[in-house]
Amino acid sequence: MKLQSSFEEFTPDFTGGGEDDEDDETYWLRCSSPGLYQCRVSGLVFAMKGEGDVSYRIVSWSSRLLSQHGKKPAGPLFDIRCQQQSVAQLHLPHCEIRSTGGCTYLSVAHIGDEGIEFIKPEEITETHVIINITGFSAFGIVKDKDSPPDPVQALVLLFYKPPAAPYVTYLCLLKALVRMFLKLPAPPNEPSRLNVLLLPANVVIRDVKRKRKEFYGTETFIDAPQLCQLQPNQFYTLSTDPAGDSVLIQPTEAEFDAESYNNHLTSIQRENTGLSADEQLREHRTKIINGISEANLKSLLDKLLEINVISDAEREEVEEKKIRDKARLLVDTVRRKGDAASSEMIRLLCELDPYFSEHLGLM
Repeated sequence: MKLQSSFEEFTPDFTGGGEDDEDDETYWLRCSSPGLYQCRVSGLVFAMKGEGDVSYRIVSWSSRLLSQHGKKPAGPLFDIRCQQQSVAQLHLPHCEIRSTGGCTYLSVAHIGDEGIEFIKPEEITETHVIINITGFSAFGIVKDKDSPPDPVQALVLLFYKPPAAPYVTYLCLLKALVRMFLKLPAPPNEPSRLNVLLLPANVVIRDVKRKRKEFYGTETFIDAPQLCQLQPNQFYTLSTDPAGDSVLIQPTEAEFDAESYNNHLTSIQRENTGLSADEQLREHRTKIINGISEANLKSLLDKLLEINVISDAEREEVEEKKIRDKARLLVDTVRRKGDAASSEMIRLLCELDPYFSEHLGLM
């Protein structure tokens, strides 16, 4: 994202966000003179009126809060701080296509301790929304809830997941010994997976990669051409070559959600054939309901909420039930959301209780 004005690009310093750090990663601009400074990672531009250290991090939107004001997210929400108060203007990257009129519905939400206010932009360029600021806290671009679903600039991101190493449990070892004794063939290898994400173009790719690593482990990010135009609420399909029985696409189509700033789940997954995650949950539904422990069910609820597979309201509804009814409602709620959500539930269940998951045949 390039501005027409003169500016200086910088690569920020990073603090926090490590494997053992519960806080979000913080970016730093350390500025020694006035000018325009654009972050290579986030696309943010700071108009500095003097020396100062600016810290900024990505925080989660409250969709409920925005809905109360007839708004929806149209960019990441940045928590910005500057002790020297030396930031005069903030340029936030947008993903609208100006020729369609989408910029007309943009404003900037400023969320602080005293509530939320909506700032009218000083200017909207081809790439950025520009506002004057005096105070600091969270800033993010929003759009009118009832704005037309015009096409936006979007990213198609690819993450490759190699075959997973099996969990080493007593049952695994016993199975291996039986196979050796009876001279049975080894089980088929785990499938490799290509995870495809459809996201608005102004997401911060570094943040997407960091959060996916936190939740899904090691993946290889495929740096292929990414930018395109997608229609919000439109369904897209993934075609592969070669196609056939050796390849499974799930789900067969995925909706592009232009508000996906908190959610970095896989949109479409390409893997070897076998039962889909939705089919696995359906096949093992009764055994999961009857066999999952209350402690693991609670942890599963927490983790599914963390990665936005379920909502706060859905979690509260589950927690009101008794243990077996909780499990039944959770399995059915996730299964109805499709293969991507079902796959995440299976993955988390395997992490929480590998012995139980292996007994079910999920591993």
